[in-house]
Amino acid sequence: MKILCIGEALIDMICTEKGSSLSEGNHFLKKPGGAPTNVAAAIAALGGTVELAAKVGNDPFGKQLISVMREFGVSTRWMIQDNTHFTTFAFVSLLEDGERDFVFNRGADGELTLEEVDAIDLEEVSIIHFGSATGFLPGPLQAAYLGLLQKALQKNIFISFDPNYRHLLFKNNTQDFIDLSWAFLKACHFFKLSDEEAMLITGVNNLDDAATILFKKTSAIFTITLGKEGALFGYDGKTTIIPGIPVKPVDTTGAGDAFVGAVLYQLSNKSLSAIQSLSITDWNKIITNGNKAGARTCEYLGAMEAFKHLTNQIFD
Repeated sequence: MKILCIGEALIDMICTEKGSSLSEGNHFLKKPGGAPTNVAAAIAALGGTVELAAKVGNDPFGKQLISVMREFGVSTRWMIQDNTHFTTFAFVSLLEDGERDFVFNRGADGELTLEEVDAIDLEEVSIIHFGSATGFLPGPLQAAYLGLLQKALQKNIFISFDPNYRHLLFKNNTQDFIDLSWAFLKACHFFKLSDEEAMLITGVNNLDDAATILFKKTSAIFTITLGKEGALFGYDGKTTIIPGIPVKPVDTTGAGDAFVGAVLYQLSNKSLSAIQSLSITDWNKIITNGNKAGARTCEYLGAMEAFKHLTNQIFD
């Protein structure tokens, strides 16, 4: 059985002159990106069968994204090239105060339509992962996202969700992000949040209270990632800290996506009923292996480069 990831495929343009604003920077490093794109690559690197539903431009950058996914072994049948819109770009620079200078040039990723998603054959899909920060922005992708969610519910497919909040994308419509996140949190079987996302979405200022609200309002198994400390794991009304794996980090980009990819890879050969029958011991092992994948990713510069070193041999 295969996993379907849906959302943005884009190009990150990273300013290599630390401390420079985007207007001051002259040198940029071009990197394939997008959270669901990263998750798909991680799943394929681990040996999973995965498809990516995304829209890119019919331009050199869109062709690069498709080529990179094919190199990992991701099915690109539903990576659609748009002849009207350019490939989406995200320009990022890290300023001296630790803040990010960020410009998001949205193009083709937001143009994936409900009609295009409806054409996807879900008969052999065991898991659908929704992991796109841009999926909640207004436009065709939002409708495609919501439509595919309803289709997954109708077909009793395992649903995974990671909102991937980006403040600079939602600073003027944070409530819309929160409301749409709850629609997915209440529907999914597994979700991953960062500590920031957990407190933002629940409206509280500590993780214990956030977990209490998540248990009350959702029926999903969940994790709240804690960086080097590991992950807070929520199961059957109780939380456990699954410790992180000590490494000397080079770059944390893509670590959360590798974590999600590793979790889904381990679930992909199981039916929905089999997943729902997993014990807390089973889940502890799955989350621990997710932490191992995230840690391995931190040891290399750039998410896609790191994923080349992912293998299921890192698991016990």
